[in-house]
Amino acid sequence: MTGLASRRQLRASLMRWALFTVPLVLLLGFLSGRAGSSADSPWFQALAKPDIFPPPMWFGIVWTILYVMMGLALAIVCAAWGARGRTAAIIAFAVQLAVNLAWSPTFFGMQQISTALIVIAVLDVLVIVTIVLFWRVRRSAALLLLPYLAWIAFATLLNYEFLRANPEGGLGQESGAAQRYEI
Repeated sequence: MTGLASRRQLRASLMRWALFTVPLVLLLGFLSGRAGSSADSPWFQALAKPDIFPPPMWFGIVWTILYVMMGLALAIVCAAWGARGRTAAIIAFAVQLAVNLAWSPTFFGMQQISTALIVIAVLDVLVIVTIVLFWRVRRSAALLLLPYLAWIAFATLLNYEFLRANPEGGLGQESGAAQRYEI
């Protein structure tokens, strides 16, 4: 076939990709949130909360919107058959998503505030790389990731403030687990 795809064919391709990528990203985000214990855990409740900590209800709302936008951005790039840099952009997205999904189990599940800060700092860099690569493939896809970058930048600051307010990482606080003794 030597002809280019019609607009209708391109829209259909984008829709097929979106029907796959949006639910996939949402599902993975949901599973990651469930992999670690939640913000309702005794450990998290015992942590000193920074002044910038928003009401917890906003996290589920914001992350749902961001995951939908991320899935749409990925669909746009996936539908860009033949675009230079498409494969690298998809790989970068997959890597940053894996790091994103590791944050909740690290922070809530393993209760490692300082390790979670490292994870989210790496995520910040990977998202910037992904945005640059998406920009080279489809600018609209890169623009859809900008709110995500803003949110994780805020989350990085919030993680840092949690560490500052809880220098022992919450280990010195009552968690409902066995008591810790040091010799």
